[in-house]
Amino acid sequence: MALSPQWLDELRGRITLSSLIGRSLRIQKAGREYKACCPFHNEKTPSFTINDEKGFYHCFGCGAHGDAIRWMTEQRGLGFMDAVKELAAEAGMEVPAPDPRAAKRAEKRNSLYDVMTAAQDFFVRQLGSIEGAKARDYLEKRCIEPETIKRFGFGFAPDNRGAIKSALQEFGEEKLIEAGLLISVEDKEPYDRFRGRLMIPIRDPRGRVIAFGGRILGDGEPKYLNSPDTPLFDKGRTLYNLDQASPASRQTGRVIVCEGYMDVIALAQVGITDAVAPLGTAVTEQQIQMLWRLTEKPLLCFDGDNAGQKAAMRAAMRALPLLKPGHSLNFVTMPEGQDPDDVVRSSGSIAFADLLEQAEPLVEKLWKAEYSAEPLLTPEDRAGLKARLGVHLSNIANSEIRRHYADAFRERFDLLFARQQYQSQRRTQAKGGWKQGRYAAPGKETRSFSQQGSDLLLHGIIASFLLDPGQITEHRDALEDFIPKSGDDAALLDALISASYEKESLDKQDLPTILGEKLYNRAQELLHGDGKAFGFNRRISSGQREVASRRSDELGEAIKLMRQRPALEEALDVATRRASEDLTEENYAEQQRLRSEKEQFERRLLELLQGDGVY
Repeated sequence: MALSPQWLDELRGRITLSSLIGRSLRIQKAGREYKACCPFHNEKTPSFTINDEKGFYHCFGCGAHGDAIRWMTEQRGLGFMDAVKELAAEAGMEVPAPDPRAAKRAEKRNSLYDVMTAAQDFFVRQLGSIEGAKARDYLEKRCIEPETIKRFGFGFAPDNRGAIKSALQEFGEEKLIEAGLLISVEDKEPYDRFRGRLMIPIRDPRGRVIAFGGRILGDGEPKYLNSPDTPLFDKGRTLYNLDQASPASRQTGRVIVCEGYMDVIALAQVGITDAVAPLGTAVTEQQIQMLWRLTEKPLLCFDGDNAGQKAAMRAAMRALPLLKPGHSLNFVTMPEGQDPDDVVRSSGSIAFADLLEQAEPLVEKLWKAEYSAEPLLTPEDRAGLKARLGVHLSNIANSEIRRHYADAFRERFDLLFARQQYQSQRRTQAKGGWKQGRYAAPGKETRSFSQQGSDLLLHGIIASFLLDPGQITEHRDALEDFIPKSGDDAALLDALISASYEKESLDKQDLPTILGEKLYNRAQELLHGDGKAFGFNRRISSGQREVASRRSDELGEAIKLMRQRPALEEALDVATRRASEDLTEENYAEQQRLRSEKEQFERRLLELLQGDGVY
């Protein structure tokens, strides 16, 4: 059985080497690689390295080196074909049946590389010819520099139906048709596929020319024309510029995916060399897997127009079934009407780098697409949003990732409608007043817990001083710079604190004289109202020192909470407003953190209300 080098390369490419070796060895992440103690010799310090991007393992101790197939033969002890069959089953590939013509086909493919190399040389020569002047003018207008022209191998296909057929006639028409250079039509002479076009070679990961893309220089359609699929070229399994972007990606730790060749070329010209592009189609499942071999979160750049965002969603949908821990996609949206080429030409590489910094994770891209897809005015609309999100969840194969996505969608859903409620409350406030807030309720202990902040806590603290004036001295330092919103409450608190400085010890009998009639009447209102709602104000039997100490501690905590509350509520208000205006991961996380802190605050307040003393 003859297995072609191309088939074996694809088999190796479909296997994640670290996952394969990790079944037998305990491996650990080390930057972009993995390390382990070598299985081929005894060692205590790991010197065995696994590189998924390059597809090989290497031991710096004993020199063991190989790929997935060699691992199966050397470490597992399998024969070559047994190793290939086992790996092929895992990769979902069929091992070619025994065929005496396989070697001949492999030889044929190798000869196609020669055809494509000759075609590339021909197109490059034509670019420098008199007929290539129009193509050279186009490159100059696009500000493509000579070094870039050479680096990317630009060429020109003459506007002639027989130019390439004549130039490469030694290979024969059949080979040129198989290579995609000629079009064969029944009952007609084969003719050149590319005519009057700027030619851009498409290379495989090893840098060999396997296809071409041609851009028309005048009027006509299609604007870009790619080679058809051939024995060398499968557009769904090929990424333009992968041969140059792969080593650059290892240096930057990222890979950028653009929509077209010229975007990739424009970025390379300003020093951004880790960019690739699909070839006239949306990003495919195979291309996503190829990207993940370079980096765990590729950056997909799409135009801000409707077509660009539809392409982004197609890529997102194709990624969902493939998601695995640590591997996802990030999305970069270009300004309306611009692509990466436009951005770097008009604003430079720094502006493009700023856009990359604003990349959105896959979960955010899906959420924004769905919540902006339809109005959300009725319960049915909201149910529709949940249903659309549910479809995305059902497409995620990994159960753990699916659970985290469900949590993320639920949190965003809750925040979205909390935001709408907030906006409604703001409108109500603008019209002349707040409605009851979230914590408003008819019960005695919670009736004043609205977000608009009653003075329940302050009243409880003042009541505690009125019931036991001796506590003022202990807690006055924490209250000296605190100013209540109510003028009466401020005057009452100030009178109590001032008296504690003037008199060494205060007694309840002194209060009428100290406070005067107006403030004393206010004090009686608090003592007969909600000022005694807290547990630390309830009577205790004489001699219960431990309980008295706990009551004092609770009073101190109440003072601390009262001082913290305004700042906390203001911060939460600002965070909620910011999240409502710009729903980013950071704004959402900050709003959730403050909301959690506020909920803990309210729970502690309820605990203080529910003290265990008696009146």
